[in-house]
Amino acid sequence: MTKEEMLEQYQQWRLHASAYQMAINLIEQDKMTIAPVAGNEYRDKRTAILSGELFSIETQPDKKELLENLLKEDLDFETRREIELSYKNMMDTLCMPKQFYVEYMELLSKSYNAWVEAKTSDNYALFEPYLKQLIDYSKKMYSYRNSDEPLYDQMLNDYAPGMKQEQCDAFFNKIKERLVPLIHKVIDAKQLDTSFLYMPYSIEEQRKYAPELLEYLHFDPSWGNIAETEHPFTNGTCVNDCRVTTHYYEDNCIFAIFSTIHEVGHATYAHDVNPKYDGMALSTNMTSDIHESQSRFFENYLGRRKSFWVTNYPKLQAHFPQQLGNVTLDQFVTAINASQPSLIRTEADELTYPLHILVRYEIEKGLFNGTISTDGLNETWKQKYKEYLGIDVPNDKVGILQDVHWANAYFGYFPSYALGSAYGAQFLKAMMKDMDVDEALSSNHFDKCIDWLKQHIHQYGALYTPSQIIEMATGEPFNPDYYCDYLEEKYTKLYNL
Repeated sequence: MTKEEMLEQYQQWRLHASAYQMAINLIEQDKMTIAPVAGNEYRDKRTAILSGELFSIETQPDKKELLENLLKEDLDFETRREIELSYKNMMDTLCMPKQFYVEYMELLSKSYNAWVEAKTSDNYALFEPYLKQLIDYSKKMYSYRNSDEPLYDQMLNDYAPGMKQEQCDAFFNKIKERLVPLIHKVIDAKQLDTSFLYMPYSIEEQRKYAPELLEYLHFDPSWGNIAETEHPFTNGTCVNDCRVTTHYYEDNCIFAIFSTIHEVGHATYAHDVNPKYDGMALSTNMTSDIHESQSRFFENYLGRRKSFWVTNYPKLQAHFPQQLGNVTLDQFVTAINASQPSLIRTEADELTYPLHILVRYEIEKGLFNGTISTDGLNETWKQKYKEYLGIDVPNDKVGILQDVHWANAYFGYFPSYALGSAYGAQFLKAMMKDMDVDEALSSNHFDKCIDWLKQHIHQYGALYTPSQIIEMATGEPFNPDYYCDYLEEKYTKLYNL
């Protein structure tokens, strides 16, 4: 078989697999947004069967041979990277027995259902048995890979390739060393007025404002869709089908705004991948740390700037004249940037946010090295929030049950949020050398910022590693000091320290 014939066979195999993956993605999107909960058991069983069929397609013995033969060929850089990613994905899956995989996928569906019920009823005990099972299944799953690397290092590497606990520990130690003293200074400083953000805001009116925000963000309904769910996420099927979700709270007008901006960051990244990669590993294997760098970049480095709100704030005021009519632009921008230790990660300000991730990072390490148990984990959570953020967690709903990630067995994912946030500061520095960011935002040209990100990051999809992307975009390796410098400068000025 010639190289061209093998590549054609590879393309057909990817097409077949992507059809099943599309169906599974759409079912999951439906389940987490509008599907009636009474149908969960029926759907979950059949979704698991579909996942089993996808498993069989992705692990066909002749395709393993095909990939290995292709890797012996003289391939261009893009094609070799594509085949290497597919081969790694195959080997990570092929090592597992199919029955184990199907059981695992069914457990994930049940776990999500249990998490929703537990969070709704504020009862960690309803979720704890499923969390324990997911941890056991995850340990078994990674054991099939037969790697010599420490278990949690393998998990970190799945979401942030090349990242190990040693590097994560060094990163978080720097965060504690430089940012914790600043947080204490901010706590002791005169507090900023944020009360007007937490008045009653009609959910229906918030929904009416959303399309105006999405238009500013250039989130085009021809390729993007927004829905509502318990915990916001982004999903999709291809570069021209990117779906985001948000959640509205009547007593918090900015939650939906910033969760929407965050998720649109994910969707824009997925949409702006080179279209010739569509359906390939290069368009679906972007790493979580780079993905989170883009969502956090939209949400914070752009979305919390005053220039972003020059155009957007008058529109928000028009929807809520009673709440915001007498609040100036400067007062609003100050309020959305205020820092105060809080319970909910997704509502946390930029300064305290990495400590929310630190809590989850330390718990995950403990769960997988045997020093922390799922039994009483809600109490462990409360202790760590008291230790790092100095606040009391009143219940499980706003405590250990606030995030969906562990219900989906995303163990090792959380550090990507903090790493992505830190990458963003370095990206901003580079972007500001090339263009006037504030002029673009204030003149309703958010697309100029998107174009810079597309040119330096988005178009490449999974073609390069995170470290390569960072160095290509900024001209130097990852340096967390940019992140600490950014936060120190911002909050020292905001609080007149």
